[in-house]
Parts: sequence; C-alpha cells; structure tokens
Amino acid sequence: MHIPLAALIGALLGVVIARRRKGNTADLVQYGAVYALFFALLALFGGILFVRLFG
Repeated sequence: MHIPLAALIGALLGVVIARRRKGNTADLVQYGAVYALFFALLALFGGILFVRLFG
C-alpha cells in the first residue's frame, strides 16, 4: 500500500513544482507523471530492500 501512496505524493509534488515554474497544463501533467513514477519506483525498491534486510 505504500507504493500507490508514494506515487500520489510524487504526482502532487510534481504538479506543485510545475506550477511554481509557471508551466502550462501539459507541463503539469508531465511533471506529475514523472514524479509519480520516480516516487513509486523509490518506494518499490525501498520496500524490497526493507524486506531483504529485516524480513
């Protein structure tokens, strides 16, 4: 359940960053998607690492 949450947080962060840079709608969508993927991958690998070390 932590991966979708990380993706949501990443998407929101991406949209905020794009808005600060005064991006248009396409920029907001692109930043949101890229940050969502990046955060989801980080959460995935973090979860795998956690299970390998402590599970």
